[in-house]
Amino acid sequence: MTHPTYFEALDIRQLLDEYPVGGRFVHRYTGMSRDELRTLQEARFARVMKRGWEVPFYRRLWSGHGIEPGDIRGLDDLPKLPVYDKSDLMKSIAEHPPFGDYAGVGQCEDRPPVIFHTTSGTTGRPQALLFGPKGREVTNLLVGRMYRWQGLGPSDVIQSVYGHGMINGGHYIREAVTHFTNSLFLSAGTGVETRSANQVQLMADFGVTVLVGFIDYIRKLAEVARDAGLLDRINIRMICGHLGTENRSGVEQAWGGAKAFDWYGVGDTGSIAGEGPERDGLYVWEDAQYLELLDVDTGREVAAGETGDMVVTCLFKDDVAPCIRFNTHDVTHELTGANATGMAFRRIAGFKGRSDNMVKLRGINVFPHAIGALIERREDLTGEYVCRVRRDESGRDEMLVAIESRGGSDAAQLGQLLRQGLGVEVAVQIVGPGGTAPDTQIDVRQKPIRLIDERAR
Repeated sequence: MTHPTYFEALDIRQLLDEYPVGGRFVHRYTGMSRDELRTLQEARFARVMKRGWEVPFYRRLWSGHGIEPGDIRGLDDLPKLPVYDKSDLMKSIAEHPPFGDYAGVGQCEDRPPVIFHTTSGTTGRPQALLFGPKGREVTNLLVGRMYRWQGLGPSDVIQSVYGHGMINGGHYIREAVTHFTNSLFLSAGTGVETRSANQVQLMADFGVTVLVGFIDYIRKLAEVARDAGLLDRINIRMICGHLGTENRSGVEQAWGGAKAFDWYGVGDTGSIAGEGPERDGLYVWEDAQYLELLDVDTGREVAAGETGDMVVTCLFKDDVAPCIRFNTHDVTHELTGANATGMAFRRIAGFKGRSDNMVKLRGINVFPHAIGALIERREDLTGEYVCRVRRDESGRDEMLVAIESRGGSDAAQLGQLLRQGLGVEVAVQIVGPGGTAPDTQIDVRQKPIRLIDERAR
């Protein structure tokens, strides 16, 4: 039997025409009307829905809610479909091991080429991630497009601190750079894969100019470089990571004035939004991703400027593992007003926290990730912290925030800072540099742990 290879299953020229990069991307979507963009989205959504009905997971989900083929005629009908989240995917895996039935591929010999990775397991057991050639390369392209728009060029040497192994992150970032940019790429990986001391030595030896990865670890590497006496030999000009609510000035100053860019995405969808050269919000890649912001409690669409769960439909995944109304449980709000680039795409504020990681203290919603923005500018602090939530005998929930200090910090003053920023009182514990690492696992995890909930223990 003849099997199609990965590249035989993909028309790369057509893909680049449909999803342009570089100057062609800017030219196509600068000044495009919202009506033109909507027409493009509708055509791609129709293909995705057709594929969705061929996948057992979606047939079961939609039929269970009384939806029949033909009920969804366009994006205006999308809210009729139920949302799903990781728990539904993990249930699919449990009932149809080992990969679940949400990818739409069988085990037969004539299945299409499939890329297999997993999530990092940040919120539980790692989940299988399956990609077809088209879905994979558009996922890669969106990151490469973003890096180039932000200013990445052929003269740059880019070092990635995303994890590898079974985790998808490091692999697809490598593919994004090598397939859709002309920069040199170093796959350093996490601190477990390449020790932090070796990471900064690589930067010095190979003239690294750009760092990509999770901001927490990138910021820590600046301290490692300083302690090793290498900071003056390293000339980082650009950082692209996941800033969320944190102020970018801290990591920029740590790396001698490098320009930091924010972006957002998850394993199931790839990159959803990223900053452009003006850094005036994260532009949703609306030619590829349809983003809804839904109220955490009611599931209804929120008004522009209001915070809601990000629910994503991938307009390009019409081969393997379609993604139709996936609730990330990450929250943000839409930015209003004219943007600085002339781009047709909507903008969001970026990752503000997880709705399923939110803590309600005395009637106030607290997102642990918001603490990073409150403490980052302090020179006496390293920027590292971890929160513990406990319930006392009276049923009252309390939060203790351990914050790393280089010395001279006052716990009462920090407590007042957090109370003003969060709107509720929390307790503060000051620890020395590295004191939170055993709890955050910053050296071994892509995404450090920021919340330890001890109420259920």
